[in-house]
Amino acid sequence: MLAIASDHAGYVLKCEVMKHLDEKGISYEDLGTYDSEKSVDYPDYGQLVGEAVANSTHEHGIIICGTGIGISIAANKVPGVRAALCTDTYMARMSREHNDANVLALGARVIGTGLALDIVDTWLNASFLGARHKIRVDKFKSIENNYK
Repeated sequence: MLAIASDHAGYVLKCEVMKHLDEKGISYEDLGTYDSEKSVDYPDYGQLVGEAVANSTHEHGIIICGTGIGISIAANKVPGVRAALCTDTYMARMSREHNDANVLALGARVIGTGLALDIVDTWLNASFLGARHKIRVDKFKSIENNYK
């Protein structure tokens, strides 16, 4: 199951992504925010999804804010999270195949809905290739362990 969340700037795109996931029969849990009218802080939602993925209550996550930058920084502060901000399908595929990204970040003010949905599909359909890439992903984990 996916965890999905956004701040107020990403709310409308989050709704489009959830509708798309519904059409594809992909289950998710919406962790907020629940409207675009009230300003909220994107780090809170990046952390929520990051913790859901790191604690294995959700296999993957999707996070959305205005640019995708702030919310991805917040999610990446959670040990075990590899959030990738993707602005095209190539980045989405590579983030999964080479970096084993477990959270996808999108910028609602940067990309349109059509491209965002293509990115989501590409990201969800790609898989980690392992092999030489596993060595590099293990180095991410080693770096995290140095700061515990």
